[in-house]
Amino acid sequence: MSYFRPAIDAMKGYVPGEQPKPGTPIIKLNTNENPYPPSPQAMEALRLVAGESLRRYPDPFARDFCNAVSDALNVPADWVIVGNGSDDVLNVLIRSCAEGQTRKVVYPMPTYVLYRTLSEMQPAEIVEVPYGSNFKLPIDDLVAANGAVTFMASPNSPSGHSVPLNELRELARRVSGVLAIDEAYADFADYTAIDLVKEFDNVIVLRTMSKGYSLAGLRLGFGVANPALLAGLFKVKDSYNIDAVAIAVGTASMRDQAYKNECAEKVKESRSKLAVDLKNLGFIPMESHGNFILATAPQDAEALYLGLKDRGILVRYFKQIGLEDKLRISVGTPEQNDLLLEALISLIK
Repeated sequence: MSYFRPAIDAMKGYVPGEQPKPGTPIIKLNTNENPYPPSPQAMEALRLVAGESLRRYPDPFARDFCNAVSDALNVPADWVIVGNGSDDVLNVLIRSCAEGQTRKVVYPMPTYVLYRTLSEMQPAEIVEVPYGSNFKLPIDDLVAANGAVTFMASPNSPSGHSVPLNELRELARRVSGVLAIDEAYADFADYTAIDLVKEFDNVIVLRTMSKGYSLAGLRLGFGVANPALLAGLFKVKDSYNIDAVAIAVGTASMRDQAYKNECAEKVKESRSKLAVDLKNLGFIPMESHGNFILATAPQDAEALYLGLKDRGILVRYFKQIGLEDKLRISVGTPEQNDLLLEALISLIK
């Protein structure tokens, strides 16, 4: 006898990257965290959190944070929905729009596998459309799949590539359902699709505070879309899904764009150098617009992953078709990247 719905019994569940205990002496380059600390303004906001704000329920719409997003991204504040991480907004979107065999979830593969997990939980039928060679976007196949929700991660993980704006615009124009453009790594990219929400009422752009803002431990993300689309999502989201601490710290961080941009530029510089260094070791790195690099290994990728782990360095290895010969490596500080390269040299020799 099972206590669970058939959909839950049938699914595997999402497996996050390894998370060592705090204080463990390890170089962690496996879950695409920002290697630099949060904004000093965010840390000051955390220090100043008042006990009264913890005693009372938080603002259910996180309006202070929405106003900060409005100022930073030049979108109206009432076009913003806030979630407990952008994963929360993904979940709300699927619960609101997708169901069964008729209201499908569609996305190209390989991509963020949580799309599959959340769809299986609903449950909703899933259509996974393979990317073309060199990650060419299969627009016709995505449109033909007729999704109630079509997910498009750009920059994409684990590949790191960005989808050209003209292709995102064509997809938005042609899909019959919602197009969710997941921009978790937009702070490390050269462009954003945020303005598409003003062109198309079926587009939502998702962002996170985990990557560019160094707040992965806070759990705060948001979506930007036409209020007509957000109206249905607000019916589904938890009443108080964002706590008072996250609102205060996230607002301060969002308002410190200069610090975020400074850290993002350092990551991008390190990303360029790391790609060259990996290539010199025999790796074939993909061009990346995120804070990580996906690289084909010069020898057994799983063995290299395990060898690095034995040396106290975590990277991500995906044991799945098309990725079994590759490693995804988060960009660390210059010092962390140098230690990674030293370890790889010893393993490859």
